[in-house]
Amino acid sequence: MLAAAGLWATEPVDRVDPFIGTGGHGHTYPGATLPFGMVQLSPDTRLTGWDGCSGYHWTDRVVYGFSHTHLSGTGVSDYGDILLMPVTGEPRLASGYGGDPNAGYGSRFDKRTERAGAGWYAVELADYGIAVELTATERAGFHRYRLPAGRPAHVIVDLEHRDEVLDSELIVAGEREIAGFRRSTGWARDQIVYFVARFSRPFRQARLALDGELRRTGRTAPSGVRGRSVKGVLSFGDGGGELMVKVGISAVDVEGARRNLDAELPGWSFDATRAAARQRWAEALERVAVSGGTPEQRTVFYTALYHSLLAPNLFSDVDGRYRGMDRAVHRAQGRRHYTVFSLWDTFRATHPLFTLIEPERTREMVETFLAQYDQGGRLPVWELAGNETDTMIGYHAVSVIAEAWLKGIRGFDAERALEAMVASADGDRFGLEAYRRQGFIGAEDDGESVSKTLEYAYDDACIAAMAEGLGKRAIAERFARRSQAWRHLLDPETGFMRPRRNQGWLEPFDPRRVDNHYTEANAWQYSFFVPQDVAGLIAALGGDQRFVERLDALFAAPSATTGRDQADITGLIGQYAHGNEPSHHMAWLYHYAGQPGRSAERVRQILDTLYAAAPDGLSGNEDCGQMSSWFVLAAIGLYPVCPCSDEYLIGAPLFERVDLALAGGRRFTVRTEGAAEGHLYVQSATLDGRRLGRSFLRYGEIAAGGELVLRLGPSPAPDWGVATADRPRSRVEGDPVVPAPFVVAAGEVFRDSLTVELGSADRAAEIRYRLTPLADGAGAPAGRRGWQRYEAPLVVRSSARLEMLAERDGRSSPLVAARFHRIPHDWRVEVSSPVHPQYTAGGPEALIDALRGSRNWRTGGWQGYQGTDFEAVVDLGEVRQLRRAGAGFLQDARSWIWMPAEVVVAVSTDGESFRELARLDSGVPDDLAGVVTRDLVADLAGVAARWIRLSARNYGTVPDWHPGRGGAAYIFVDEILVEPLSRGEAEGPRHDP
Repeated sequence: MLAAAGLWATEPVDRVDPFIGTGGHGHTYPGATLPFGMVQLSPDTRLTGWDGCSGYHWTDRVVYGFSHTHLSGTGVSDYGDILLMPVTGEPRLASGYGGDPNAGYGSRFDKRTERAGAGWYAVELADYGIAVELTATERAGFHRYRLPAGRPAHVIVDLEHRDEVLDSELIVAGEREIAGFRRSTGWARDQIVYFVARFSRPFRQARLALDGELRRTGRTAPSGVRGRSVKGVLSFGDGGGELMVKVGISAVDVEGARRNLDAELPGWSFDATRAAARQRWAEALERVAVSGGTPEQRTVFYTALYHSLLAPNLFSDVDGRYRGMDRAVHRAQGRRHYTVFSLWDTFRATHPLFTLIEPERTREMVETFLAQYDQGGRLPVWELAGNETDTMIGYHAVSVIAEAWLKGIRGFDAERALEAMVASADGDRFGLEAYRRQGFIGAEDDGESVSKTLEYAYDDACIAAMAEGLGKRAIAERFARRSQAWRHLLDPETGFMRPRRNQGWLEPFDPRRVDNHYTEANAWQYSFFVPQDVAGLIAALGGDQRFVERLDALFAAPSATTGRDQADITGLIGQYAHGNEPSHHMAWLYHYAGQPGRSAERVRQILDTLYAAAPDGLSGNEDCGQMSSWFVLAAIGLYPVCPCSDEYLIGAPLFERVDLALAGGRRFTVRTEGAAEGHLYVQSATLDGRRLGRSFLRYGEIAAGGELVLRLGPSPAPDWGVATADRPRSRVEGDPVVPAPFVVAAGEVFRDSLTVELGSADRAAEIRYRLTPLADGAGAPAGRRGWQRYEAPLVVRSSARLEMLAERDGRSSPLVAARFHRIPHDWRVEVSSPVHPQYTAGGPEALIDALRGSRNWRTGGWQGYQGTDFEAVVDLGEVRQLRRAGAGFLQDARSWIWMPAEVVVAVSTDGESFRELARLDSGVPDDLAGVVTRDLVADLAGVAARWIRLSARNYGTVPDWHPGRGGAAYIFVDEILVEPLSRGEAEGPRHDP
């Protein structure tokens, strides 16, 4: 490894290797930054693609420049703002390289010249003979170039680099200074970065380019260009020597960037700035001091801690100003404002780590959330540069807020925080309306219904806990009930959390299948996500031993998944997927069944096999610190399965001694005795000299300071952490919610009759129902008439609405309803194209059942065909005169779904010879954003036919401008639309084909 080791003389900062995670699918960057810094000055070596999300990949050998913002370990690309590239010779404006030195300004580099440490990066540009070094302050980047003599030297400034530019400006502000801004759209739909760059010596010539056309400008009077394609070339002659550049940035304005630069980089000492950056990192990393272990383990540990402290990022200027969620400028009073909140990932381990070692910064982050609530109307989900991306699921800001408050972090308005938490949970977005109405989200209500239900339930437990602490009893009780939503999705037969459609378990079911009902996961990887009520889950699955057996089965199952290819599901041990966050707590769950030794085995297996001191040393995306924070906490021997509780489970540390520097000068030490190869089981524990029989610590015990001593041995202890009183406690207090009843039926549409059975996960519950015939499948009578006790299967012969609830001991489940639809005709359909197994909509008859798929195609109402044309023939059963025929189609280009290139309608009276009557074009642009539905229907003017053939030509290969370029496009269709003339209308002249 080429890294920081050996550059300086002291631990732990010398152990940081920024190249860990830059290979494989880690998506980290190696460049210069400070803890939580606004600037991430790093090389850009990859312009596109999933493994280019950070702008860099270890396997690359061409660098395109050095930009000032980067994301650490995300699964979506953004940032890469304000790119500078030093070059020699004749400057080129194109950003490419492609193996041809004349194709663009990119340069090859030799990996042997590439080095990095905490706060510093260096590389040599082979095509230009330029040595580059980078360091940073919080809000400014510092470049040092060593230029060769005898070759004209230039600095390319590229404001078009990376995501789509909405507007930009480059101004020559003097003989050594440029300024401007870049406003772009990408993952963050409206991001703006202002900058000021100063050079250590005057440029001899400044040329600015708009849309590729260069023009010369003056060096003293401000001049500039503005547009969507802005670049510049600053020339410095052929004298060689050292050239330095300082770049301050701001999201507010150019003056903000200038103030940031003046305040943080007033001088020109690169070495002093680099040393100061190293010292800042040393102070941050020394809050966790470890001794023992192997050199590689210490390198992985301190790099993991380093990665944990990269995000969220500072977003306020030195004067406190920042750009808010409402895109207006605000000023933070008495705090700093942050951005880049990957909360679906980081609520699990990163923020619990912060509550231990960064409590003051945690307070500032909570205050940031509340400001974002004031400006945007809800707490952040995945906020980026003052934009809500709505990436991932849940409202996990509530977990961070509740955890902070329950662990004693104050300094923010708790009553206002609770108001914001409740408001976010009571919205109507992303399935929440159905979640509140019936206690869970059905597959027809929203995509990823299982994962959303489970994660909302955890967040609701956090709201309940905070409300209880604030004395808001009614709020606490309401959200405690909501936190048991998982009970409605636990299938009693399989023991898995399963999607429910129309109140029945969705079939066919394969727990390994990755599909739109789970978030980047499958049933194996979500069925254990009940961190707020592990005791309830254990009881529902049959007790401690059955629970342990299910955990064992998780880790022992074949690792292959089925269904959709999901790049995030990596780091597999059985069906446990450490490379993605939903699995992260599972190895610790044995503690709750009284077997902490089994947790120790699994945790150590993960530590030893899924992390390494290598570029591909992470088993999945770093995800803004979560992957690394898991390692830090597990290596320390403390892990928060339920972050909004006060419990940290005790494991076997990797190191002989760990010292945590806490607030108020307190120190907490974890020390092991008897450590040896294979000694990973806690035999006994003492806390400040007193015997500790339980397998967890409370936050207050850690925060108060003290010493935990763990005696380790080669086999599980028979008594430590085994007794019920010694196990961690995760339970929703009060009586369990009665699970909503479910139906068992052959489907929700039928032709003649349908048998419907009712069931409940609580076998002692009594089910009551009301079956109401529906006129045309819509509407329902008011009142409470017709309710009956369920005793035998029901036979449905017409379209009907079934309402039902389960009752036990005076408690009722939510009232839920199903609809059953009788197909209003006897048509038949034959589809000759292979349907995608994830998008069947229940089978071919879904195309002619008179039920339309919604705009939310993830709920399963559409049939999908990937990489193939669509062709189907509808048989009306007799020759009819037809008014029109066609089909409904959907486009969501972001998801590879396009309107068909062409639709052909043909008819026949004998089923063999077809006559083409129409060719239809959707007229929808292929780059139109968002979901578009369009009925493509031909007017048939009374033509007589029995068979209608509908052919739709696939869009083809995903185009080059799309992130999925080269892939196979989908056709989504529902419904086939055939409208015969009425019998009365058809009495006129027939128009035979």
